[in-house]
Amino acid sequence: MEDVHSDKPQNTLPFDNLYLNTALVNGSNKGWMYLFTILLLVLGYLSFQLILLYPLLNILKQNGITEIEIAENPSLLFDYVALKIDRNILFALELGMFVFACIGFFIGLKYIHHKTFTSVLTGFQKFRAKRFWFAFTIWSSLLILTFVIEYAINPEDFELTFNFFGLLISIGIMLVLMPLQTGIEEIIFRGYLIQGLALFFRNGIIPLFLTSLLFGLAHMSNPEVKKYGWEIMFTYYFIFALFMGAVSLLDEGLELALGIHFANNMISSILVSTPHSVVKTYSLFETQSENVISEILLWLVMASICFMVFKFKYRWTNFKLIVK
Repeated sequence: MEDVHSDKPQNTLPFDNLYLNTALVNGSNKGWMYLFTILLLVLGYLSFQLILLYPLLNILKQNGITEIEIAENPSLLFDYVALKIDRNILFALELGMFVFACIGFFIGLKYIHHKTFTSVLTGFQKFRAKRFWFAFTIWSSLLILTFVIEYAINPEDFELTFNFFGLLISIGIMLVLMPLQTGIEEIIFRGYLIQGLALFFRNGIIPLFLTSLLFGLAHMSNPEVKKYGWEIMFTYYFIFALFMGAVSLLDEGLELALGIHFANNMISSILVSTPHSVVKTYSLFETQSENVISEILLWLVMASICFMVFKFKYRWTNFKLIVK
């Protein structure tokens, strides 16, 4: 076990949780500042989509797809088959949207809130990188192990699609852009909003549930939702957010959640893709399996194992940190 509280400053603020207290002592926290900063983030995200809209529409029209077909199926705008472009180009463009979202958010954080970047990452004086890499390693190992087991049980569900140069480029794109995508999601939903809402509700549990609901709603446009149904996918996104939020509150920082989310998206994208994945990469395997319920149950097992590992290693005993 690791001595995790040796560098923990003495707490004289209203919350037991140092991460929630950080919002009080760093910058300004007026309600309009949160609304305006989220607006900047959304505008940044949408601006890149608008920049891409015209050229992507033209490509589809040149490929013989009518405006009526595009209106009936907007997902064609991000379908590399319909666009007849390399999937890595589209992959980079999809992740590129988050670059503009990050810019909008950081403008709000620095010039409206006057907060430091560290204040939305951790309740400690500096980012705990060892935690990030530990979480990344644990979650990556669990993903690889479960994939090996699934492949051993049902090899007929998987088709080898290994393309060395395509996968190499995909990994390069992931290393550059995916930390921005997973990072901004964790910072917003498990960090910035939980901190801000905690100041209003004076506890952590209500913000945890509210941000988990928002996280689920934010992912309702993913193609998996159309395929498997909103009830199933919303439940998955909501439980995922609850797990990540609880981990962040118990550890008083986002380091573990950032490591898990990055590993989850990167390793999953490398190992296997499906026709309904929100992103298409040159993965090692493709699968047509549609047993989404079993996948969610398997994820719950992985999350439980991961939680117990963290609890033992970091000696989580004060579960009141989730509440206050």
